[in-house]
Amino acid sequence: MSFAVPRNLPNFENAQRRFEDNVWGKFTGNEKGLPMYKDKPANYGAKRGSGMWLRRKRNIGLVALVVFGLFYWLGWLGGAATEGVEQGKKAGGGSGGGSSGSWSILPGAKKGKVDWEKRRESVKDAFLLSWKGYQEHGWGFDEYHPVSQKGRFMAEPGGLGWIIVDALDTMMLMNLTKELKHAREWVSTTLSYDKQQDVNTFETTIRMLGGLLSAHYLQEILPGMKPESANEEDLYLEKATDLADRLMGAYESPSGVPWASVILKTGKGEASHADGGASSTAEATSLQLEMKYLAYLTGESHYWEKAEKVIKVVDNNGARDGLVPIFIYADRGEFRGSEIRLGSRGDSYYEYLIKQYYQTQKQEPIYLDMWNEALAGVKKHLITYSKDSHFTVLAERPAGLDGHLHPKMDHLVCFMPGTIALSATGGLNLTEAKKLPTWGKQQEEDMLLARELMKTCMGMYRVTATGLAPEITHFEIYDPPKMMRQEILPSLGDISVEDGDWKTDYIIKPADSHNLQRPETVESLFYMWRITGEDMYREWGWDMFESFVKHTIIENGGGFTSIDDVTVVPPPSRDNMESFWLAETLKYFYLLFGPNDILPLDQIVLNTEAHPFPRFDPSKKRFKTGWKRIPRDGKGGLVREKGGVSSV
Repeated sequence: MSFAVPRNLPNFENAQRRFEDNVWGKFTGNEKGLPMYKDKPANYGAKRGSGMWLRRKRNIGLVALVVFGLFYWLGWLGGAATEGVEQGKKAGGGSGGGSSGSWSILPGAKKGKVDWEKRRESVKDAFLLSWKGYQEHGWGFDEYHPVSQKGRFMAEPGGLGWIIVDALDTMMLMNLTKELKHAREWVSTTLSYDKQQDVNTFETTIRMLGGLLSAHYLQEILPGMKPESANEEDLYLEKATDLADRLMGAYESPSGVPWASVILKTGKGEASHADGGASSTAEATSLQLEMKYLAYLTGESHYWEKAEKVIKVVDNNGARDGLVPIFIYADRGEFRGSEIRLGSRGDSYYEYLIKQYYQTQKQEPIYLDMWNEALAGVKKHLITYSKDSHFTVLAERPAGLDGHLHPKMDHLVCFMPGTIALSATGGLNLTEAKKLPTWGKQQEEDMLLARELMKTCMGMYRVTATGLAPEITHFEIYDPPKMMRQEILPSLGDISVEDGDWKTDYIIKPADSHNLQRPETVESLFYMWRITGEDMYREWGWDMFESFVKHTIIENGGGFTSIDDVTVVPPPSRDNMESFWLAETLKYFYLLFGPNDILPLDQIVLNTEAHPFPRFDPSKKRFKTGWKRIPRDGKGGLVREKGGVSSV
């Protein structure tokens, strides 16, 4: 079977965006280091020769038969979509030459009560298929290519267990004890960070450190997850501490803003190899949940202090209306440029503000203040509406807040609906949250914004032939743009109408049409379901899951793959199964279809890699916020002098 070979096809309007994606798009898969970046866009297409298409077409019949047998073996043809309703198999285009089945109701059948437990089990089956493919063909490798059934180490010898560690807590939540035992044995006997290899500080923190810490947490609260020997109970914490001590070198910059990379063996930090040596603002400011929890577990204050200082340095730069540029120099601690976006390089800065507030049980109101300031800035400067259907668009300002509005949303931006809902309710059910004395007009407005953004993000899936969202979507907007600060416009488009006029508001450019198995939309669906209790969000999630199965499954048992073009059926394969497919996307589907008492949102926080940590009382370890904000003027500018003169 043939598969697509990536090549770089940048096609962005903004010069800086063209530069950065040109850099990251040139990875061939043979480099040392970390090629999988959650927070960076991957914008390269695939060669789509006519020969490949003909080979796909010749294989459709054979592949459909193979996948039908695979689905039968997994039990996926046994009525997963509805309870008490006869199911049929609807043939569909698979990935990389494949074809797959999809759950569907036979013509004339009446839809019965949905069996969400069966749907949740279907997600577990998808995880097992992915995991078994990795175990058989890529075990221990940090990258896994399910079509070619090959893997690659990021660091020699033996790799870093990138995929294994990232998936530990998903296996715990799914009660996959056999698979977990195998993974734990690998962590115990093989995982070593004593490698002369530079790794990305952010990715290693959220995936590896976060994965180890959440596994340590879940083994304490989930039955049957602790090892039989008490001497082995701290394995994950010991590995996490070892890794964190090596990552500490990244924070030894003149400013305290972490270097983009760190050499694991020596703990020496290194500046970014691109972007003029500047660190991504999102990456530098999305390490705090992990380091604070580790500090709480160990009682070691330096983890807390090093991570906390980063936020102080960033905030001391001054941010107009709470919105920060997407690059910052680690050596000087100053922003580079003025580009504002909540997609790549900007996203999780905002996410970690509100989550830090909840992580420490609301004992650090400084982060709530910063979040509220930033969300108000988003409403003022970035929220606009599509031209005909009035979909809510969270746009970008490539030239700063006084520059033009760019009506573009990375899929990464779709973390925002859920995060906004979390900020409004604290993770409580909406009915309970509305009874609180703190509930008011702002919270009502925030929930409306969350709902509308959620609809926009779901439209990114419904607008394509595969039912899967592209990496980036552009929108038709008014000229001049209609902004939320002027008027709140409810959406008019009905995204359930397959051939509706609403689709013309969405623009998908060829260089942006790939799908990397990203989790942000199902993440927000999970939050919206838990908070509102509205079945619509679960149903949307099920539609998404069906599309992933239908179009990204590998017919030879290799697992699931990212794809190169969501606008065509069958979509060409990219031959890569991301670690966050296991750590985030499938986990969020599993939680979305499961009961609400698993990881209750008012008792935990999920890091930006979907690794759960408990909310804790920092005062028990004598931890508290160690910095204060410089006063601001009415526009958010810093006020450094008694006379009230703004420095910005």
